[in-house]
Amino acid sequence: MTLSLDSNNAKFQIRGYKPGVIQINNQTYTKSIIVASDKLIENWRPETISDLTTADLSPIVEMKPAILLIGTGTVLHFPDIEIYGDLINYGIGVEIMDTRAACRTYNALTAEDRHVVAALIIR
Repeated sequence: MTLSLDSNNAKFQIRGYKPGVIQINNQTYTKSIIVASDKLIENWRPETISDLTTADLSPIVEMKPAILLIGTGTVLHFPDIEIYGDLINYGIGVEIMDTRAACRTYNALTAEDRHVVAALIIR
């Protein structure tokens, strides 16, 4: 078996997560964030999935990702389709999962050089 070094060229990589705390590179965040391989938006407004509005997703439309991961906090909750339905019309694939799973998936997809954005709700 041949082993190869896993390389991830993303400028912003998720290094850790626990409820209420996300570590991106060497910085710790305690507020919800939006992260892409080349961009980080700190202090994203929604604190819980019930706070999420269509307006909160507008920065993501501007980023034009192929895939959007919405991390819903410590527990998986599906928001109303009206909240994120427009993203599908823009050709953005949307995956809803708890924030821990969204962090793992983000790292895997950026390691594959996929154009992914993770909108991570902290609680």
